[in-house]
Amino acid sequence: MELRQFEYFVAVTEEASFTKAAARLHVAQPGVSAQIRQLERELGQPLLDRSGRTVRLTEVGAAVLPYARAALAAVEGARLSVDELTGLLRGHATIGTIDWIRSLDLPGMLADFHRDHPNVEITVVQQDAATLADGLRSGRVDLAFLSIGAEPPEGIATRVIIEQDLFAAVAHGHPLARRSTISLRALADEDLICLPPGTGLRAVLDGAFADAGLRPRIAFEAGEPPVLAEIAAHGLGVAVMPESAALGRPDELHAMPIVRPRLSGRIALAWRAEGPRSPAARALIARARQVLP
Repeated sequence: MELRQFEYFVAVTEEASFTKAAARLHVAQPGVSAQIRQLERELGQPLLDRSGRTVRLTEVGAAVLPYARAALAAVEGARLSVDELTGLLRGHATIGTIDWIRSLDLPGMLADFHRDHPNVEITVVQQDAATLADGLRSGRVDLAFLSIGAEPPEGIATRVIIEQDLFAAVAHGHPLARRSTISLRALADEDLICLPPGTGLRAVLDGAFADAGLRPRIAFEAGEPPVLAEIAAHGLGVAVMPESAALGRPDELHAMPIVRPRLSGRIALAWRAEGPRSPAARALIARARQVLP
């Protein structure tokens, strides 16, 4: 048996297709089929049921699959250990971010990291805070920038790097444009334009309304503060945004802090609190903690 055969077998199992597995592995499909047939001959039993529209595991294949994955993981672990000991860092790391952070020089940090570790591949994904938190816990994401409420998500370590007050922003022709501040109770009477559930800032807002025994009127939801600002600029309601986003369009919007109570949102550097991490992921987390405020 060869590791290549196990690699092909795992790929076909996960893709449920010889064609998709070959594309993923960047090899010709006949080569994948030939290697798996050879593996089946050596084991004396079919591992895959090819009779349907998709490829499925046989009972023997299901029994062999964990061992194939373990063999591939052991080889990768050995390679990473040698690379770490010799100072040659390789591998892959995934960093996630909510997509409205503008004040952090993430591209600059990644460029410096790549210069020092050119053999590490980095994937950047943009998702909401709840999805990123799930990705951190499952290991699909190694490091993330999250908008968080008063408490960090369960199972995740965080370090707050940005804290901003929440502001309300309205078009200049809106009746509230004469105010310098606005209370939470006054906001309850307005059509609100907010980030969607699952974001840290929305959790802060919903929690404040719940604590005050108030029910907000959510008229519009959008995933990015610039979109909230655009909707508010058309006079469609009151946008609730971080201070920097609310003050960024003075020609179109009147911005005012939310008071009684004062509300603030936080951006945190986040990583999984416990569990194994690859050398590449550990290096990326260490670099981010070193260079970010």
